[in-house]
Amino acid sequence: MRPLEGLLVLDFSTLLPGPLASLILAEAGADVIKVERPGRGDDMRTYDPKIGDDSANFVMLNRGKQSVVIDLKAPDAAARLQPLLAKADIVVEQFRPGVMDRLGLGYEALRTINPKLIYCSISGWGQTGPKAKVAAHDLNYMAETGVLGLSAGIDGAPVLPPVLAADVAGGALPAVMNILLALRRRDLTGEGAYLDVAMGDNLFAFTYWGLGNGFSGAGWPVPGRELVTGGTPRYQIYRTSDGRYLAAAPLEDKFWENFTRIIELPGQFCASSAEPRAVIAAVSERIGARTAAEWQQVFSGQDVCCSIVVTLEEAVNDPHVAARRLFAHKLQAGGRDLPALPIPLASIFREEASRSVAPTLGASTTALLES
Repeated sequence: MRPLEGLLVLDFSTLLPGPLASLILAEAGADVIKVERPGRGDDMRTYDPKIGDDSANFVMLNRGKQSVVIDLKAPDAAARLQPLLAKADIVVEQFRPGVMDRLGLGYEALRTINPKLIYCSISGWGQTGPKAKVAAHDLNYMAETGVLGLSAGIDGAPVLPPVLAADVAGGALPAVMNILLALRRRDLTGEGAYLDVAMGDNLFAFTYWGLGNGFSGAGWPVPGRELVTGGTPRYQIYRTSDGRYLAAAPLEDKFWENFTRIIELPGQFCASSAEPRAVIAAVSERIGARTAAEWQQVFSGQDVCCSIVVTLEEAVNDPHVAARRLFAHKLQAGGRDLPALPIPLASIFREEASRSVAPTLGASTTALLES
């Protein structure tokens, strides 16, 4: 039995944070009903590239769910949804604060018909505070929480992150965690809960070390000068002779000693008292003398915490990934099987051989709203 079997989730969210959260709940056994607007549905459906009628993004994030179409601004929308709302265990929404209240679908309205409801609101800046209704995206959250400011390229400008950390690690994953905690509390007390999940709030955990520096009086971190921002030769990215890169993180002395010995770094640069920039330059010269493949062979089997920077395609095809069966789960889209998005859910909580599909827009409207 999957642990969330028998639970009903109504998901009013779009794009990434809410849909990823409800995907994890669905994989753990919950019945997820995606509530979409008429005509267009979730904006993610229209993105490129397409797999069949919908985007690859949409089918990756919405497999195993049902879809109902309803105009939430219609006068009878709340009444039509009431039978589902009355028996739902969880509601997920990520509108701007106040929108669901105006639609008659806010927590206070719904708790009167369903006191055990767990209602999760995912937003950028939370339900209260001066920024609560400010429009933003992932890059903005990272910019305004100091995360982006700690990254710097060669020219000193912040580096554009390739991952949507705020949406995933600041929104979707905290939403799931708090929903599960609320379910546990409901088991003990019978009470529902309102959950205010703010992506901006949750990004600060990523900078725990910088906060420790600042709050302790040791000084606020500066990009390019700290342990994990480029201030040490023991945590750097070095260019190889063939234009690839080595990610070197031999932080502890035992790894650093192995690393410097293997690359034959001159002794004056191995001591802890050596000037960091001079050491970085010396290591760069040594690493730049060989190709990525040569360094990979040299470091193979050694305790040095060094990795060649690979492409996403290379990473997907890594033998370790295959051995872990990370892409063993499949989804069906466009008439073919595709690897499903790996999600952080232990294998014991999901079906091993599942083949799931993303819902066509409004496929379950008649069955769920008009029957």
